[in-house]
Amino acid sequence: MPEFDDGRLDDADVLAAADGLLRPLAEAGARVRREASLAADALAGLTDESRPRAVIAIGPEARLLRALLEPVCPVPFLAWPSLGLPGWVGPLDLVVVLGGTGQHAGSAVAEALRRGSRLLVVAPEGSTLARQSASRAATLLPVSASSDPFPVALTALAALHAFGLGPAVSAEGVADAFDAVALDCGHGRDLAENPAKRLALELADAEPFIWGGSVLAARASRRIAEAVRTASGRVALAADAGELLPLLAATPPRDPFADPFADPADAGAPLRPTLVVVDDDLGDAETAEQRAALEQNAEAVDVRVSRVEQVSGEPLERYATVLATGLFAAAYLQIGLARDERR
Repeated sequence: MPEFDDGRLDDADVLAAADGLLRPLAEAGARVRREASLAADALAGLTDESRPRAVIAIGPEARLLRALLEPVCPVPFLAWPSLGLPGWVGPLDLVVVLGGTGQHAGSAVAEALRRGSRLLVVAPEGSTLARQSASRAATLLPVSASSDPFPVALTALAALHAFGLGPAVSAEGVADAFDAVALDCGHGRDLAENPAKRLALELADAEPFIWGGSVLAARASRRIAEAVRTASGRVALAADAGELLPLLAATPPRDPFADPFADPADAGAPLRPTLVVVDDDLGDAETAEQRAALEQNAEAVDVRVSRVEQVSGEPLERYATVLATGLFAAAYLQIGLARDERR
């Protein structure tokens, strides 16, 4: 297992070599603005739309749409993970396809057209998916061919607001949130003042247990865990409190006399967990109780608690902030471990 070298996080040559890893994270705000501009004309044409019986979302970030809209949407909202569509979907329903190039998206488009459902497709103009969905029953919201699914989800959220199915979402506000993280977590800020580098250091010798209390924070925790696994090649678990509490309880207390440098047997010991709390301050009283229980159990067995927090701004801006901070931390973890910087 490679050792983490924190000196690499402030080494100009190392960071320059990792530009391909860090630059896409720094450009997240620019991508949001670009996609919002591309879809502006199509969104402006969505007026006087009748309310559907239900909404079915398919594709990358469909679960993010559900997390945002399920509590407020006036009709049932479903993120569908399988090929085709549920058997009950028909002409009264709205099918939202969030890009994608695989069989999943194409199957959903074909089924929606066959059943006479209204269809909202977010995809590049001229793409295979755009051609497959060409119909009077379909609305295409054009985006670029970027592989980032988040701006695609924002475009769909703007359309669903026009349908009267969800709140207004400010693409500019979300872009500003990404830009703020890029400034705070950029490679030019050293370890002492960079929250993402600090988090990477805290995860350097750990097996992360990542918890987000609210629906959006839980979604961010899963995305961060995926990034940490990719960056480190290690286990990183995102789960709810009910799953994490038994794992913390089963963690043996740290041995204050253990010296992995003097005892080779200890050097190969399993990594100790670190509890990462992702907090957007959008949870309820039960969320606060769960957080307290997790932190108390972690303290009891001397497990480090790390925090990724954003407690102001609109919900999606908070989500963007904690997500981007976690993704930057995963990138710095990968750099510190000297793993291949190509994703």
